Amino acid sequence: MTPSPRLPFFVYGTLRPGEPNHDAFLRGRTLVEEPARFGGAVLYDGPGYPYAVEEPGGAGTVRGDLVTARPEEYPALLTALDLLEEYAPGDPRNLYARVAREVIRDADGTAVQAWVYVAAPSVAARLRARGKLIEGGDWATRAG
Repeated sequence: MTPSPRLPFFVYGTLRPGEPNHDAFLRGRTLVEEPARFGGAVLYDGPGYPYAVEEPGGAGTVRGDLVTARPEEYPALLTALDLLEEYAPGDPRNLYARVAREVIRDADGTAVQAWVYVAAPSVAARLRARGKLIEGGDWATRAG
């Protein structure tokens, strides 16, 4: 199996600064955390966490943060985030898929390849059919 590239992570839910999983998983393990956006996707509310659902060619944007891990922390952090997101390569029971996607830094508009945990295909289909869309694509500003 080919090792995964060491990409930064785009986080948009409970891993963002001020959210419950940020301190538990990211504090002290990152070099940089900066506001960013992920285009071609919309955000749905989940049971205490959101799902980004890709809409190729769509006008949606998900707001979040681009997180660059400390090199010495990267392998452990990748493993921890895969476990948190209940992601295992090739597992049909996955709720999320970890995919490399282009993310835009807010500060300078630079495009960066990053890991994004998006809703797995079966979850995405269910959310499109009957999920609760988070208007504006920002988990931090959701109602309720």
